[in-house]
Amino acid sequence: MAKSKNMVVLKREMVEGVSELTTEPLFFSPVLQERIWGGQKLAQFGYDLPSLHTGECWGISAHPNGLSTVRNGHFKGKSLLELWENHEELFGGNTKGSFPLLVKLLDASADLSVQVHPNDAQAAELEENEAYGKTECWYVIEAEENAELIIGHTAQSKAEFNEKIEAGEWNELFNRIPIQSGDFFHVPSGTIHAIGAGTLILETQQSSDTTYRVYDFDRTDEKGNKRPLHLEKAKQVTRIPDQKAQTQTKTVRKDKGCTITELIASAYFTVYHGQITSHWNASIAADYLLLSVIKGSGELMVRDKSYPLKKGDHLLLPVNATTFEINGELDIIASHA
Repeated sequence: MAKSKNMVVLKREMVEGVSELTTEPLFFSPVLQERIWGGQKLAQFGYDLPSLHTGECWGISAHPNGLSTVRNGHFKGKSLLELWENHEELFGGNTKGSFPLLVKLLDASADLSVQVHPNDAQAAELEENEAYGKTECWYVIEAEENAELIIGHTAQSKAEFNEKIEAGEWNELFNRIPIQSGDFFHVPSGTIHAIGAGTLILETQQSSDTTYRVYDFDRTDEKGNKRPLHLEKAKQVTRIPDQKAQTQTKTVRKDKGCTITELIASAYFTVYHGQITSHWNASIAADYLLLSVIKGSGELMVRDKSYPLKKGDHLLLPVNATTFEINGELDIIASHA
């Protein structure tokens, strides 16, 4: 992408002020998305919901279908995509390709469709404007009684998979798993999956919006129309036979002030859950860090500057802000590429 003369001048100014600009946390305004299966639970994060069926909050996103915009400081009003393309100094100079991650909150008032996502190579082959496939992971914030997920399937061959789909043998095909608050799931590309009704989750994923629906419970919209399925593409990308994703959750710090759990360290993302009861002094070896507050409140300290934190905040810590302190009583999910 060619840069204009003005863009080059701005970049030079950023280099001169690099210390301050690369230590200021970037807080984002949430992008709220209406979904047929959405509800009202995202209001608990302090968001002004646009409808009775608000299903998703895109908290940190450089994807064109829901761009995050900075709401504070020097870069107020700029999108994350603009910063990624024009201010590599914020990200340790590592801005090759598209911004890799997307962080969402999802409120499933009803069941999501049963779906599957492509990997990077499949997305490049099957889609025109998608930079990545979609591997994701879920931290369950709330789960109502009897809530469940669909993850994986029972077919041992493509022929069996196709036969069960054609016969509509959905109960025999899908694996259902009961869940509770605090559960964590890794969902690699190629995995048949669905989030069940009564579930509130934080999702960390590759920056992709490509979904292939396999089954949508035969529901219709207000005009009586069913949502389209994508069976041919789904058959191409589904892993057969299914392979259960492995997670190696481990506690990386536990003291009087906090418990920090590494939920997953994969080729696409590393994700942490932080339960902070008074204090967390951290230094994360990453070019930048994404952080979402899912419970409580407190303050973030970066280079002796204080920034208030509250439930529902989503922010990015640039390269020189990944050494920080958090004080208060709050739960966070943090991640980096």
